[in-house]
Amino acid sequence: MTADRFVYEGYDLDARGRRVVCRYSLGQHRFTEEVRFETAGRDAAWDDAAVGAAARILFLLAGVSYYKTSAPPVVDLGATETTEDERAFLRTFYVEGLGELAYRNGLDLSGLEIVGPDSAARRPERPALVAGRPLVPFGAGIDSIVTVAHVARRVPGSSLFVVSRAGDRFPAIEHAAAVTGLPIVRADRRIDPAVLRSAELGFLNGHVPVTGILSAIAIVAAVLGGHDAVVMSNERSASVPTVWDGERPVNHQWSKGAAFESAFRRLLDESLAPAPGYFSFLRARSELWVAREFAALDRYHPVFRSCNRAFAADPARRLDHWCGTCDKCCFIDLVLAPYLSAAALSTIFGGREPLGNPDLAPRFQALLGVGGKPKPFECVGDEEECRAAAVLAAERPDRRGTAQLQAFAAEVRTAAPAWSDPAARDAAAQRLLEADGPELLPPTWAGTAEPRNAHRLLVPGEPEPRYAGTPSSP
Repeated sequence: MTADRFVYEGYDLDARGRRVVCRYSLGQHRFTEEVRFETAGRDAAWDDAAVGAAARILFLLAGVSYYKTSAPPVVDLGATETTEDERAFLRTFYVEGLGELAYRNGLDLSGLEIVGPDSAARRPERPALVAGRPLVPFGAGIDSIVTVAHVARRVPGSSLFVVSRAGDRFPAIEHAAAVTGLPIVRADRRIDPAVLRSAELGFLNGHVPVTGILSAIAIVAAVLGGHDAVVMSNERSASVPTVWDGERPVNHQWSKGAAFESAFRRLLDESLAPAPGYFSFLRARSELWVAREFAALDRYHPVFRSCNRAFAADPARRLDHWCGTCDKCCFIDLVLAPYLSAAALSTIFGGREPLGNPDLAPRFQALLGVGGKPKPFECVGDEEECRAAAVLAAERPDRRGTAQLQAFAAEVRTAAPAWSDPAARDAAAQRLLEADGPELLPPTWAGTAEPRNAHRLLVPGEPEPRYAGTPSSP
């Protein structure tokens, strides 16, 4: 399919149906996306200017799912007025967010044009935000569970935010959400069904910056419900490129990274007054730190899920257990292995622990950066985090008989001799358990992501440490 431009046709707010309806076109194809909202607590009027401003941001970002079907050289915003800064943000969102799609399909998006009518910068007034009522987007993986565990005990007014497919909910999310005991604010997203027929219709298919789209949906929900912040769970290694295309980084997790977070927050500040806070609670944290924290949250061990097969679009193909063979299963097993026993992980994976499966050696080698295997295009930790996990896990007494893990640790020590030196190893592991990189928490939240008596593993059954500086208004 070829077309010379992708066109934004417009969006509507349906107050009766509690929906935002977004319309786009590409040649003869017309696409419609609908997002329906359920809110908890105070409910803003749908004719409030701030609701329209938040819906406009959703309209701008959601278009990427339909642009990617052909990736023409021009994005035409139609009658939608934007500022120069907004068009610059949107262009970056498309080019960087679709970096993996371009890399896999041999496309060059560097010349992409965003065209449309100019508008002056505007910041609509809106009712005051309700302090201490953050929304925490929740996906049932270790990252969002750790964020919830920290945020909920500091801010009792916290709510989960869950996006589902229209008419369908994922049991993996629902089971873990129930364990939190928190109220749930929901949105149902209906993607145009034509996108699900990509092969039949001759569309390009591939990864889109879905976290960016979900972030925009969360902002609409926050404005409708009067929530003062959207608290994400994206850790620092999300900013690390998956591969390099020459000198150009390609990052599967780009819209989970620090660059997107900063740019999106600027966009919100320029469009909403006051804008809900938007930040990742884990931005300066490593996946190793997250794994250590999660290991202590034993009530979640039977219900958490990161395996992509749990979230298959087709319910008939959806698993109610870990598949135990995909890249995500391998990574979660590896990163938890230093902090959970082999027996506990065997139970979690239903007796199919990936570290015990020799057929999965190439997947682990790709995560560890050994054997010439490329890093997978998945939401997994970086090479340093994986190498630390392998070496630390191999030193556990209950892992001495896990031959495959011992072999991985030996490969890591060969590839990076510093991991053979106990002092250097301990120093490297300690650095991964400390905050590092850009700290994007608002001032009232700074310093709250780490227990004051850190760095120790919280032991189930022990009283949780007390935290200073509990925020009341992010």
